[in-house]
Amino acid sequence: MRLQDHLYHVIQSLPGFLPETWLAGAFLFIIFSEILLKYSRWQLQTTGILRSLTIGALAVALVLVCLQWNDLGGYLFHHLIYLDHKAVFFKLIILITGLLVLLHVQFVQTKLPAEFYSILLAVVLGLFLMAMATNGLSVYLSIELVSIGSYLMVTFGSGKKPAEGGIKYLLFGALSSAIMLYGLSLLYGMTGTLDFTSDVFASQLAQNPPLILLVVGFLTLSGVLFKLSLVPFHVWPPDVYESAPTPIVSFLSTAPKAAALLLLMRLLSVFPADFQKLMAIIALVSILVGNLAALWQNDLKRLMAYSGIAQAGFLIVGLTAFNQTGFESAAFYITVYVIINIAVFLLIDLMGQDTPSPTLASITGKGAAYPLLSVCFTVLMLGLVGLPPTAGFTAKLLVFSSLWEAYQANGDPLLVTLLVVGLLNAVVSLFYYFKIPFYLFFRKSPSTQVSSPISYAATILISLLTITILALFFKTDGLIEWIRLL
Repeated sequence: MRLQDHLYHVIQSLPGFLPETWLAGAFLFIIFSEILLKYSRWQLQTTGILRSLTIGALAVALVLVCLQWNDLGGYLFHHLIYLDHKAVFFKLIILITGLLVLLHVQFVQTKLPAEFYSILLAVVLGLFLMAMATNGLSVYLSIELVSIGSYLMVTFGSGKKPAEGGIKYLLFGALSSAIMLYGLSLLYGMTGTLDFTSDVFASQLAQNPPLILLVVGFLTLSGVLFKLSLVPFHVWPPDVYESAPTPIVSFLSTAPKAAALLLLMRLLSVFPADFQKLMAIIALVSILVGNLAALWQNDLKRLMAYSGIAQAGFLIVGLTAFNQTGFESAAFYITVYVIINIAVFLLIDLMGQDTPSPTLASITGKGAAYPLLSVCFTVLMLGLVGLPPTAGFTAKLLVFSSLWEAYQANGDPLLVTLLVVGLLNAVVSLFYYFKIPFYLFFRKSPSTQVSSPISYAATILISLLTITILALFFKTDGLIEWIRLL
């Protein structure tokens, strides 16, 4: 193609790239606003103004993404990205997550530097690109954009721990990125293209031995597995979750996983069915490692980190099924998981704000002081376990139903092993999730110190998120039908 044709195609792609263009412009605007406010003669609340501007920028982006639902652009920028209903749905999840996290910062009055708000917009932009990536180049660049911003955000806490957590996050992230880049180079050598949607890519890939494909595919997926905190790229979450400010942990534990899930769906759709066994093994080991390690945790954020590893294992059970039902159940699961996790971390931050590190001991006896929030905490734990009447039960039921459907189709004993072990581990998770309501209601605090007051706005937000988790149990069909449209 001539240069003129390339430019014409880029111009044609711009209308489908409007939310991303807006976020890039908002990122620059927030940076310049920070500089102007910092050196202004007026004594202004810089972080408060920047937070309001960022909320406004994300709200506008939310409207722009909603408008894309009936005006899809298809392949953009020479098949580097693809705008479809799946991308729009997951971009909505990412934006809602970002808005809720900013409300978390507002309610708890977390002290974060002004740079956080511009970096947050850059990470959201990277997540948008991850959700639309269909080319090895766009996959790598989008993951790196998200990773660099995430490394910086982790270090925003006070003391030495955030720096240590950030360095550990950086080292493991750099390792996974290097492995992924090596896998992409091998894929390019095997197929002659990085466009995963190309017919040439599929035909050339099928000509290689299955074992070679599994090894190269695993190397390529390492960056995505790192974002989902799946074994063997699961070492970073406990230290990062413990050291980083809680709102940042809330964001990193939800939004990147949503984008990574859709990217993993797209990649698995072009890889052969042999990857079913690989994904089943990764899901099985992640569920076991996450649940067994969480049993011994007393720090609430470390407990949620190991819980996140196990939940990521349950999440990709739907993808392991390699059928349409499995993909739909995984989309439903991540939606429910995002809502629950944001509410849980907000509760951890609110109820543990009297102590430097939220532990089980820090919430002892607070069930009497905050009965409504404690009941919400209990309901959310029920949702993470997967018990009725919460949407967590529906989510687990859907992913395991899709797995059983896949087992009936091909009779692979590994799938039924994953099914049995997954169900048993849901029971194991009771022992650490129910520690929280036990300490809230059945342990008396030795201290008579009065806890800090909790804002009504935060209580209303947590209550609404909890009601949503309960409502989805009874009204699952509506969301599932919407997901099927994807």
